[in-house]
Amino acid sequence: MPQITSNDSDRPVQSVRFQTTRWTVILASRRREDPSGRDAIESLCRDYWYPLYAYVRRTGRSPEDAQDLTQAFFARLLAQGSLAAAAPEKGRFRTFLLVALKRFLTSDWRRAQAEKRGGGTFPISMSMIDAEDRYAAEPVERVSPETLFDRQWALTLFDRAMLRLQQDYVASDRSGVFEALKEFLAEPAGAGSYAQAAAAAGLTEGAARVAMHRMRRRFRKFFREELAETVTPEELDEELRHIRTVLSQ
Repeated sequence: MPQITSNDSDRPVQSVRFQTTRWTVILASRRREDPSGRDAIESLCRDYWYPLYAYVRRTGRSPEDAQDLTQAFFARLLAQGSLAAAAPEKGRFRTFLLVALKRFLTSDWRRAQAEKRGGGTFPISMSMIDAEDRYAAEPVERVSPETLFDRQWALTLFDRAMLRLQQDYVASDRSGVFEALKEFLAEPAGAGSYAQAAAAAGLTEGAARVAMHRMRRRFRKFFREELAETVTPEELDEELRHIRTVLSQ
């Protein structure tokens, strides 16, 4: 994984990069009758269902129960308007969501069992096969449910930042450079690797190294922006340190 630092030169990440940020999505999700509110709900569920599913699985539930409980949790969270309690000034959305899930599992799981298998309405479909394929690759024997949730939360942000990076290169007609160099974001290039990647991208080896440096810096900027949308500005650096710790485990 690319090194995620807390002192990149592209520092002012709290400025709005899109018209819709993670927090505005969260706030819009409260307006369930508006098309924008329904779209926001789908966006939230699509982004965060797997970290929550992985947490529930790690607590010992079966794949079927974990899917049902995750669906029931989202349905209950959205139906009861519980997202109204989440706000940027109240801190990390990651923490809010995990605390809400824990309360749901301890106090509402019996009712959720009665509602499962068609009893509740979930805005998107969850693939059991995809979920279990991902879960099977987790180092679950070495981590707690909380650590597994945090790890998957971080990887969700990682994927969002990577998608933005790809879109950025495509928009500037540099998709070939992105495809040739993207693997080096996670792993350093070995001997001869840059030469091969440079040839694939139509660059000299020296130009490929410079392009890789810029790509890493661009990725770190996008990752910070994604993370900044779920915490307050004051919490950002601490959250980055936490993310680095979780991903190193």
